[in-house]
Amino acid sequence: MSTLSIKLFESYQMKNVTFKNRIVMSPMCMYSCEQEDGMVNDWHDTHYTSRAVGQVGLIMIEATAVAPEGRISPQDLGIWSDEHITGLKNLTSRIKKHGTTTGIQLAHAGRKAVLEGEILAPSALPFDDNMKTPKEMTKAEIEKTIQAFAHAAERAKKADFDVIELHAAHGYLINEFLSPLTNKRTDDYGGTQENRYRFLRETIDAVQQVWDGPLFVRISANEYQNGGLQAEDYIQIGQWMKEQGVELIDVSSGGVVPVSPNAYPGYQVPFAEKIRHAVKIPTGAVGLITSGIQAEEILQNNRADLVFIGRALLRNPYWAKEAAGELKYALQAPEQYRRGWS
Repeated sequence: MSTLSIKLFESYQMKNVTFKNRIVMSPMCMYSCEQEDGMVNDWHDTHYTSRAVGQVGLIMIEATAVAPEGRISPQDLGIWSDEHITGLKNLTSRIKKHGTTTGIQLAHAGRKAVLEGEILAPSALPFDDNMKTPKEMTKAEIEKTIQAFAHAAERAKKADFDVIELHAAHGYLINEFLSPLTNKRTDDYGGTQENRYRFLRETIDAVQQVWDGPLFVRISANEYQNGGLQAEDYIQIGQWMKEQGVELIDVSSGGVVPVSPNAYPGYQVPFAEKIRHAVKIPTGAVGLITSGIQAEEILQNNRADLVFIGRALLRNPYWAKEAAGELKYALQAPEQYRRGWS
């Protein structure tokens, strides 16, 4: 395969941001905040900067809580306070020195928070028999949480992130509002699909008031249970997101209820492909994508626009070099590594 025909290493532009290639580090929680304060520490600096040295195009920082009660665990990163900005800004600076674009996933765990004290959800339904029953959110709590996302977006801008992704997947709060399995409300935020979308709609609107960069939304396109959402449902939801100015839908699946999907290489790619072509919106493909050849097939066949790599990048910070070798692409090495990469 000739270098010029390889899409994985082509640049990609959204608004005023250019990714040097189409490899995205998928947001993956590190559960590494030692003081339970949500602050960036040495682990985060080493973990993310090493992937930037490894030539990833966009590094999406892990799910970062917009409120203390929105953490998945006490060890989650946070962005609920201005005190978080300095550490996050230092992190983005380190990443950008290596030519890599930075993104952050803004999140609220909802009923899947494993914390002391009260947890919140659209309806008072526990995730399973071992999890705490959440409090059904009042409209005042809904409004407060939407504003928490907006304030977090302002802090992300001050921390010099290039991309924001809203975490509306894997059974966390936004996903809980979207899904009929977890949202049993009878007010304006429940019942119809349009009402269940309202929380995400208002969150996008609030974020867009303070953020003018690319905005992604991660979704769970299949809930793997009767009565749950499927990719077909996200065609309408995706159209609404597109109308609101969302630039890309990051298409994952599962996590809404305790059901394990039949996972195999590329098992979620058809969902990204379906939504991309039906909505005519850029999508990201994710889910057991492990090789350069597999990633290139997805892009060459227009199944997605960006490829999100997760566990493969945990195993190998230099996955991009490995993929380039498979595809016979001459990936430029960091100057310090030139002798070893040539």
